[in-house]
Amino acid sequence: MDDTQKPDNAGTSRRGLLKCMAWAGTGIVWTVAGGVPRGLGLGEAFAAPMDGFTFVQISDSHIGFNKEANPDTNATLQAAIDRITKLQKQPTMVLHTGDVTHLSKPEEFDTAAQILKAVKQDIHYVPGEHDVIGDDGKQFFERFAPKLKTGGWYSFDQGGVHFVGMVNVLTFETAKAGGFGAEQLEWLEKDLKGRSASTPIVIFTHVPMWPIYPQWGWATEDAPQALSYLKRFGSVSTAISTRSCKRSKATCRIRPRFRPPFRSRPPGKAPRRAR
Repeated sequence: MDDTQKPDNAGTSRRGLLKCMAWAGTGIVWTVAGGVPRGLGLGEAFAAPMDGFTFVQISDSHIGFNKEANPDTNATLQAAIDRITKLQKQPTMVLHTGDVTHLSKPEEFDTAAQILKAVKQDIHYVPGEHDVIGDDGKQFFERFAPKLKTGGWYSFDQGGVHFVGMVNVLTFETAKAGGFGAEQLEWLEKDLKGRSASTPIVIFTHVPMWPIYPQWGWATEDAPQALSYLKRFGSVSTAISTRSCKRSKATCRIRPRFRPPFRSRPPGKAPRRAR
């Protein structure tokens, strides 16, 4: 892949994004009020009032990565967990939106599982493309979702919100982009049937459902069909883990991303990428 491609600005390349990986273990604290999520960084959340239903999203731990960008991913993940445990209002649960490991090696999964044991809340996972290398996610699902009877996708209700975890990284080897596949889309349609249009929905995936930068695989090819099933709901949000690198003279951040409700946007028009 050409390092000269730039999804954000002239100062950002794929190599530049890797330099931001030291922040991959950070997270976001989400509060849900009136069916609409609002997010704060873990550091900001210490001083902010946290009322109602809250949950934390972490992502891109990349356990096993040890290059210059982040030579100690174990410590980065541990730091994020330490911040979660010190929050004055403890979250109800945690979402991990993928790339738990860097190369899907057994020892990387072992290390990640050991570190994540410190989280007291239930953790709900979806895989990233780095978690499914060579085995279509067999190790990942055995360790982090052993009770699932589907192909790795699932849903649950918490705090008055319907959460849907979807897998869109199994097509990277061939399509070099995200994709759900017919079976998962059929499951999603059935899962949403019968639910009131006023039910707040949160879809969490690794690859964005919106075409943020298809040249790098940052898009889900069959997402329009999934979105068509969601149009009738009043509040639909998507939590993704795409690395968002924002540069200034002294800062560079990678954070999980949350796409706010899109219902109010004109039909067929994708929301503008947040900066």
